[in-house]
Amino acid sequence: MNYTLNQLQIFLKIVQTQSVTKASEELHLTQPAVSIQLKNFQDQFDIPLTEVIGRKIFITDFGREIAEAAENIINQVYAINYMTLAYKGQLSGRLKIAIASTGKYVMPYFLTGFMNEHSGIELLMDVTNKNKVISSLEKNEVDFALVSILPTSLQVEKLDLLQNKLFLIGNTQFKMKKGLQSKEILQTLPLIFREKGSGTRQAMEGFIERNSLKVVKKMELTSNEAVKQAILAGLGYSIMPLIGIKNELRDQELQIIPIKGMPIKTTWSLIWLKGKKHSPVSAAYMEYLKKSKSQIVKDTFSWYEQY
Repeated sequence: MNYTLNQLQIFLKIVQTQSVTKASEELHLTQPAVSIQLKNFQDQFDIPLTEVIGRKIFITDFGREIAEAAENIINQVYAINYMTLAYKGQLSGRLKIAIASTGKYVMPYFLTGFMNEHSGIELLMDVTNKNKVISSLEKNEVDFALVSILPTSLQVEKLDLLQNKLFLIGNTQFKMKKGLQSKEILQTLPLIFREKGSGTRQAMEGFIERNSLKVVKKMELTSNEAVKQAILAGLGYSIMPLIGIKNELRDQELQIIPIKGMPIKTTWSLIWLKGKKHSPVSAAYMEYLKKSKSQIVKDTFSWYEQY
């Protein structure tokens, strides 16, 4: 047998995602390249690793055993790399973080300096929906999670990073009266909601409930980016985090519709399970954030204060 580490990594990702397409996206490779490597890997075994039924790929029992062995091999390779760096006196290892989708506008800025200081650290950051973020944290699959609303089902500790501000947003074709608009405007506009479980959705529904408003629900979309594009296209309006629309406000493609009681304010917090024993990497990252977060906010998010 003459399989490569690259083939093991590709096969493991296919097993994890149950899809050649998704594996290629996560590995930043083309789909044909992944398919070729999968074929070359499978051709080295007399027993099938996968089956294709219709257009869906299924992993055989033997394939799952090979995937488990592949994961062990890959972990051992990482361990060798980390030991080499540690022997040189460099901080090394993995930093695993799960973030809610809107957090992609926040988290990278709190990572750049730390990653530049420690080239031996591998960052694994899962950008997903809030429910999966909390699930990953609960299963102790990650070191930290970034959320804008703290989970009530888990005991966690936290480090606050940045205030989260949510406004009613529309495209610039909407003509409004000068000054504050009545909250009742929400009862006349077609509103676009995020999916259930989203932190933005929770903040939005909380505002509507506190003010006893009846709203016209237009549609439900599963990402902040999808909501933004729908508003730009004129499909409706939404309550959105300011953090994700900086460029559109600057280019006057979107506008804030001022309403009494807004912005809705929550906090972007890095959280971890209470009592968690941190690895040297995650402990070092916490210390970095405690020392650097104020300067990061000042340098990167000063535009935020004008709203």
